[in-house]
Amino acid sequence: MHSSDSHLPPQPASVDQIQQWIVELCDPKTRERALLELSKRRDQYTDLAVWIWHSFGGVAALLQEITETFILMEPQTLTAHQSNRVCNALALIQCLASHNETRKAFLEARVPMFLYPFLSSSYNTRPFEYLRLTSLGVIGALVKTDDPDVVPYLLQSENSEIIPLCLKIMEVGTELSKTVAVFIIQKILSDEKGLTYMCATYDRFTHVANVLGKMIENLPVDGKNSNRLFKHVLRCYVRFSEHIRARDALRSVFPQKFQDNTFLNQLREDRALSQWMLTLCRNIGITSMATSALFPNGDTPPATQSSMPLGSSFFCEPPTRQVDG
Repeated sequence: MHSSDSHLPPQPASVDQIQQWIVELCDPKTRERALLELSKRRDQYTDLAVWIWHSFGGVAALLQEITETFILMEPQTLTAHQSNRVCNALALIQCLASHNETRKAFLEARVPMFLYPFLSSSYNTRPFEYLRLTSLGVIGALVKTDDPDVVPYLLQSENSEIIPLCLKIMEVGTELSKTVAVFIIQKILSDEKGLTYMCATYDRFTHVANVLGKMIENLPVDGKNSNRLFKHVLRCYVRFSEHIRARDALRSVFPQKFQDNTFLNQLREDRALSQWMLTLCRNIGITSMATSALFPNGDTPPATQSSMPLGSSFFCEPPTRQVDG
């Protein structure tokens, strides 16, 4: 296929052909082509996830494709071709995560845990980044559904590794991976159970807040991806400011760039962003030069002193260690 054709939508396939490709997932000789054809057409058939889940051996074939890649997780052994192949399997896994009829069983089978080796890899070559980004996409698809069972599942002790993994990617990943990772953290925080979990200890809160602060410090002030990243990070701060015990602690780690005019242009161009920043400043009682410029009629509150000293009295447990998920 010529490169000019690679971005064209795939030709529609009949339901019979889709079913045949699902059958071919179970045969190692035909699996690679079946993965490619099904992944290309995953948005054309809303029930593809249901068909795969209830097929004989289809899900097992996808998981086998993933687990067989674990032994290749070295730069010298993982090729772009192998990465693309397993990412096609991950794209179908994402269908299972997104579909209302398969999500519950998907979680009960603990399928997301198969993704953690890809998320924990520290290699930054393109094949590894592609695996990392596609795996993040599966978790992102889960939290995007706003299914009330998803966040509690991710917070269970055996599954909560996703939070430190996302925090690590937010520190060292590419801008696109950082954007998906912080979106996942934002969606966890948007759930009451997730917010309570993140604020359960002072150490856990400060770990997340410090990573968010580093992202703001290093964030370019232009670019489409940077704006998306800024939006998700800001919403994490706003959500923390809605937690009564985190609110006071937030003042001590509030980014200087939120208090000056660094992001004035972004706030001016996006009404939602400016409102979120104003809400954040109101909630924690800190003045921002940017919001003062955007809302000159006294909407921004004056800075106030913390009503409670930092320390163990803020949170349910005393600070003893770094976040452990």
